Amino acid sequence: MKTRPLGRTGLKVSELGLGGLFISSYGSEFQQARGATLRALELGVNYIDTAPGYGNSEVVLGQVLDGVAAPYILSTKLGGRPQPFKPQDRDSLMVSVEESLRILKRDHIDILMIHEPDRPGQYNWWSDPVHFDGPVMDVLADLKHQGVIHFIGLGGTTAYELPHIINTGRFDVVLTAFNYSLLWREAEREVLPAAVKQGMGIIVGSPLQQGALARRYDLEVRSGARWLSSPRRNQFIALYDFLDEVGIPLPEMGLRFVLSNASVSCALMGARSREEVEQNVAAVEKGPLPNDVLVRLNEIADMVPFRPFEEPFGLPFSRDYWGPGMAR
Repeated sequence: MKTRPLGRTGLKVSELGLGGLFISSYGSEFQQARGATLRALELGVNYIDTAPGYGNSEVVLGQVLDGVAAPYILSTKLGGRPQPFKPQDRDSLMVSVEESLRILKRDHIDILMIHEPDRPGQYNWWSDPVHFDGPVMDVLADLKHQGVIHFIGLGGTTAYELPHIINTGRFDVVLTAFNYSLLWREAEREVLPAAVKQGMGIIVGSPLQQGALARRYDLEVRSGARWLSSPRRNQFIALYDFLDEVGIPLPEMGLRFVLSNASVSCALMGARSREEVEQNVAAVEKGPLPNDVLVRLNEIADMVPFRPFEEPFGLPFSRDYWGPGMAR
């Protein structure tokens, strides 16, 4: 597994990282999650990301990684714990960190991120939302000075709010999710350029778009999925036709596309089993996509340069969906 610099941190991270959302009861039972994690480490994956909000992911990883000799870099996040979580209360923030350390069985955290600092209504992190000041910044600075955390980061999902926080220059790493993939390119406009300007490490979350790009849904794309807008439907058809033309499986194309961008430090896989880990690693080891393939993919992405207004945030392929709040 090749490694890349994580921005100005001095760390080298594997091109493929392990996302912890499904290394939990959300995605698999313990032994399956354990097998996926250990297999990833065996194959050279050295970056693992988790969060208190990812079900029991921290608990699982704390148990699986206890005593593991292979070197790895671990990131987790502030937010969601304790309940009620008070993002502008220093004691609440410290409880979150201390609990992560206890559960993960570590005396330090390599990268601690603010979780969803950019989504209005998620957490009220900022006492000054223009300059992005608040108790969280003081806590992070103190913990970094004490060596409890080594680097600080942002874990966000927006295309245009997140860059304002990046531009403060106070963060080492950004994890941007759901906005940089084969068909969703919003992060290219402002998130990635802002992070590059600040010398930040860039982690891409959900490169397979919450599963929408993890497998093909030919029947639904061509004659179902009433929630799919006609521009997006035509775009998926064009992508599927191109995959048939070049003979590259969809998930491989998705992972290799993200890592064709030299500014990206690492792409997170949402693997739930040893087999999925092996498939993803094999795909990434084929290297960046050829330039002519990237040109065609850019043309397909340009068919829908912005998300259609009513498009569900997570495309509910293989599920009934009749409108906002009505998936079943």
